[in-house]
Amino acid sequence: MTEKSRDKSGRLNASKKAGNFMKDYYLELDRAARTGEKKVAWCTSVGPAELLRAIGFSVYFPETHAAMIGAVRTASEVIGEANAAGYSPDICSYLTSDIGAYLAGASPLKKAYGIEGPPAPDVLVFNTNQCRDVQDWFLWYAEKFSVPILGIHTPVGIGTVTDDHVRTVAEQMKKMISPLEEISGTRLDPGELKRVTDLSKECSDLWKQVLETARFRPSPLSFFDAATLMGPAVVGRGTREACLVYRELVEELDQRVRTGTGAVPDERFRIYWDGMPVWGRLSDHSRLFSSLCACVVASTYCSSWIFTELDGRNPFESMARAYTELFIVRSDPYKEQYIKRMFDFFSIDGIVFHDAKTCPNNSNSRYGMPGRLRRKTGIPAIVINADLNDMRMISDEQTRTNIEAFIEQMEENGS
Repeated sequence: MTEKSRDKSGRLNASKKAGNFMKDYYLELDRAARTGEKKVAWCTSVGPAELLRAIGFSVYFPETHAAMIGAVRTASEVIGEANAAGYSPDICSYLTSDIGAYLAGASPLKKAYGIEGPPAPDVLVFNTNQCRDVQDWFLWYAEKFSVPILGIHTPVGIGTVTDDHVRTVAEQMKKMISPLEEISGTRLDPGELKRVTDLSKECSDLWKQVLETARFRPSPLSFFDAATLMGPAVVGRGTREACLVYRELVEELDQRVRTGTGAVPDERFRIYWDGMPVWGRLSDHSRLFSSLCACVVASTYCSSWIFTELDGRNPFESMARAYTELFIVRSDPYKEQYIKRMFDFFSIDGIVFHDAKTCPNNSNSRYGMPGRLRRKTGIPAIVINADLNDMRMISDEQTRTNIEAFIEQMEENGS
């Protein structure tokens, strides 16, 4: 790929289109909340967004706001506000960052897009497939804004997702229809639900294509690239615009593959990342691995927005299955088999487990999984102790030293 076809920083050109998408998304939400032209539904990131969009809501996902707080490194400044309100420093730092930012009046949306903060909700809808924290997070705002809250309670620790699991979740979704129609003032149109679900499926398939280009050597993108490009896959499910972003990104990545242009120019080692990003150190970690000729090519985290089961012909059951097959919901034996498949697909040399202090549900290193995978696959593992948002939980020097030693060990072992 020529220098002319890439920006000077080496970033993917499609990242600008993804950034513009996110800007338009937040500005539209702000307009809807200010003018009342559309009702606003808050939704957890793997909640029934298709249903909400089909009933006419503008849909806001608080996790994206929390991740932004982490990425701009202001979380540690506001978490104390949530702690003072009674929320433990040991619980999800997305929750404490977001509630703390609200209490402090310190949303990063103001600097980024010129808006005061997240849109006021007309209803909050959660799915506990990620963790119980999302329920408590949304309950706080439901009380603050005196608006209804609706929830889906998903089984956890699942091996095989059965028809019973799917029916249980689908029925909970269907029971939401009547109260959501009353709040929005719009009846659910089955044709619109089919259209939106099919668009979500298309977006998911395109996002899958994006991530799977990393199977090539050198990888045209890294986990750190993907973490910054996944916004439309999270907030734009069910929209044509999100699909357009990823069509352009797939084309650019395919071009990189054809020309042998790698995210890490001198790629020697291919790493898998398990767990949450360390949002406040995303750029630092990207530079660290690149300096060691190591590319973090894939992750469990970014793959969480691949929903192959979505099907507009059967929206409720397919949503229920897609959102219950989520990696975080599954049993350890399932997770280990999944990661083993990813090792083979992406030709992995080593795996980094991020043990996030405040996110036990998305930390898979605490019950022996790194050792079991090493014995079964021979792939070396390292555990880094940090957090998704609270940067008081990470020692940068220790992390750097441990990762450097890990890469050196792989080099000595001929990985």
